[in-house]
Amino acid sequence: MQLCKIAPKTLIPNEACRFQEICLRVLSLCKSNSRKDGVCVHSPIIKLGLHYDMYLSNNLLNLYGKCFGVEHARHFFDEMPQRDVVSWTSILSAYVKSGHHYEALEIFGTMLNSGQFPNEFTLSSALRSCSALGEFEYGAQIHASMVKLGLELNPYVKTTLINLYTRCDYSVEAYKLLSSIEDGDAISWTTMISSLAESQKWSEALQLYIQMIEASVYPNEFTFVKLLGASCFIGLNYGKLLHAHTFIFGIKMNVILKTALVNMYSKFRQIEDAIKAAKLTPEHDVFLWTTIVSGFAKSLRVREAVNAFVDMETCGILPNNFTFASLLNACSSVLSLHLGEQFHSQIIMAGLEDDVYVGNALVDMYSKCSPITKNAMKAFREISSPNVISWTSLIAGIAEHGYEEDAFHLYMEMRAAGEIPNSITLSCILRACSNIKSIGQTMKFHAHIIKTNADNDIIVGNALVNTYSGQGMIAEAWSVIGSMNCRDPVTYTSLVARINQRQDHALALNFITHMCHDNIKIDEFSLASFLSAAASLGSMETGKQLHCYSVKSGLESYISVSNSLVHLYSKCGNIHDAYRAFIKINEPAVVSWNAIISGLASNGHISNALSAFDDMKLAGVEPDSVTFSSLLFACSHGGLFDLGLAYFQAMEKTYHITPNLDNYVCLVDLLGRAGRLEEAMGVIETMPFRADSIIYKALLNASKLYGNVPLGEDMARRCLQLDPSDPAIYLLLANLYDNAGYTDLGDKTRRLMRDRGLRKSSSQCWIEISGKIYHFSAGESSYRQMDKIDERLKLLEAEFRNRGYPYRECRDKFHHPERLAVAFGLLRGPPMAPIRINKNLHICSDCHNFIMFVTLVVDRDIIVRDGNKIHLFQKGHCSCRGQW
Repeated sequence: MQLCKIAPKTLIPNEACRFQEICLRVLSLCKSNSRKDGVCVHSPIIKLGLHYDMYLSNNLLNLYGKCFGVEHARHFFDEMPQRDVVSWTSILSAYVKSGHHYEALEIFGTMLNSGQFPNEFTLSSALRSCSALGEFEYGAQIHASMVKLGLELNPYVKTTLINLYTRCDYSVEAYKLLSSIEDGDAISWTTMISSLAESQKWSEALQLYIQMIEASVYPNEFTFVKLLGASCFIGLNYGKLLHAHTFIFGIKMNVILKTALVNMYSKFRQIEDAIKAAKLTPEHDVFLWTTIVSGFAKSLRVREAVNAFVDMETCGILPNNFTFASLLNACSSVLSLHLGEQFHSQIIMAGLEDDVYVGNALVDMYSKCSPITKNAMKAFREISSPNVISWTSLIAGIAEHGYEEDAFHLYMEMRAAGEIPNSITLSCILRACSNIKSIGQTMKFHAHIIKTNADNDIIVGNALVNTYSGQGMIAEAWSVIGSMNCRDPVTYTSLVARINQRQDHALALNFITHMCHDNIKIDEFSLASFLSAAASLGSMETGKQLHCYSVKSGLESYISVSNSLVHLYSKCGNIHDAYRAFIKINEPAVVSWNAIISGLASNGHISNALSAFDDMKLAGVEPDSVTFSSLLFACSHGGLFDLGLAYFQAMEKTYHITPNLDNYVCLVDLLGRAGRLEEAMGVIETMPFRADSIIYKALLNASKLYGNVPLGEDMARRCLQLDPSDPAIYLLLANLYDNAGYTDLGDKTRRLMRDRGLRKSSSQCWIEISGKIYHFSAGESSYRQMDKIDERLKLLEAEFRNRGYPYRECRDKFHHPERLAVAFGLLRGPPMAPIRINKNLHICSDCHNFIMFVTLVVDRDIIVRDGNKIHLFQKGHCSCRGQW
């Protein structure tokens, strides 16, 4: 363009008119094609004094707003010598389109104060800002102004009003406005449907569509685009029905509608149907291809996503920022750093590394896929204008890699940069506080959250509950719950899970009542936590009630609930029901198989446990380290020592699983029980882990069984170096001395333990009857029914003698808690029902024999769980076969 070279003095009036016409044509052409070079007419317009021409100036203002952004448009607007309603409407529209809605309303107010009267387009732009901000009162005032100006009957204005009323939850008023439009067209109906969908009122959007059809208003392609978006949230069947309606109403299939169909099918992982929809017409654009790539990525079909990307480039369509973001998200989902780096190189070649969407995806990919954080940090620094998602992704990635202090510093940097954290940011920071068990940091951020009113957000509240409970501050967590405006299943699930970790299972079950009082339905996650508490507590009755709830609510089909049911019944010694729960699982995962294998092994069904492992392999499920811990436990307690050793050796050779410390503890226990103490010691000396007190205690216990005093003393010494305050070490060593005939050393060891202020954990039992838990402690004699319990115990011992059983009376063990629990169960429990007893310590040999004889006298099953071992006493036999 050579317009700037024309000398103003050489122009005569007719030439000036022709020049003005040329400028208008240039501006019109550049606006339609979004060409920035149209502003070259600005300089000659000023030189020729044409800037007083309102029509020319308004067109130039429009071009600035469209091609250069709102700041340049505002600068031009402020320098305009004259302004009319079109000028004000243009600058107002520029602010609205750029999302600067507060500024747009300020411009609108300034216009009114200047005495300029708005037209229907001005008012519609202002109403759009009111809708975006939820400023209903301001919007209602504008509506009143429309009535005064006689513009309320304008269909264009009414459509904008419908959008305002719908977005601000005044659907009834919106529908009245819609009904008042004579010969209402598809645009008006689609506007309200769109507003309902964007307000997440998806069912109402579909109901309005039905009313639209009943009103004989036929939808267009944009109607279906909005409805298909709504169907993504309410069900695939609705989406399929809408797809059918596009054929019924003869809607022309364009690329926008195809993209909506592909997106809908992709949301429900129906990728084949999505591809069919994409091929309905040959027309493709970058948005359709990106939706296809994103669909494959979300379904974890990364190879197909990459192939679609290659096909897209083959068709000559260049990827955009959203395409690359989808591909990077796919890399993150499969933790493929190499693939992510390849896409990063293409992003650099495309010049998109400073784009906020691409940058966010790069930060997320490097945070998840790379063991170092500098790449994520570098990707973040490349983003030209990082947003809250950018900061949150970086903070979360840094914290997940264990650099919590750096995460705190980044949070402060974010605040200094003027970026307001969202609920996810605060959740990440609180998780970092929980990871490092920093009560001070937690309380500091909690105070900040209260000051910024962020505690009203349920996500932040749930994060606070999880953080406090994770640090053992249950009272503080409960206080947060009490202050929350609303609660959901996550609120209670996080607290219950943490309480379970603290072994306070009775308290965890109490929160069932609290959830009911809050009218919060138990979901699959909270139900799994409650079942876990019932299992650990041995509360069969509570567990059965939860099982009934799972069936009635349909939650039994969730694998987390099914696994918890297997765990519950196994822990309660009801392996039959545990197996029934297992076989109902459609596709058992490795956790499911581990639960049933462990349950069978702990209940003494050794051969069945090993058979279950064979079934697991036949089902094509790969075992993990937990599987082999259960197998080693089974072999150890079943006397299958060589087979257990073979399983351990197969971990790396056959299954490529590196044994962890728990596996080595099980191996040492197995070798110790087999009497192969030197081999067990060799395992400890050569394993690739630093030994802890647990593995030393396992060999100390084996030394006690086989009377190897020197080895036992060595193990005790090593244990005490690691954990000098553990009384179990002293007791194991004292028993080793007693068994070897060194009673004086045994007494000396116990005396040393007492001198150091250490006490043996008191033996406790609990039993559930009619949904209530009854506790019994060693030597207890103050229980309100102790006379009846003593009487029953004496009657049992008398019956043993009468029948000639080889029972050895031991007065100092007469009040052991398991005996008290057995007698109480016989007195208060339902007739013929199994007596289920839970014990915190191992059952002693005398009580073990006592209970075996009881089952001969009363013909009742008695189940005792001590630790991970289940003793099922039936007709004078125990499932452990003496291996306890």
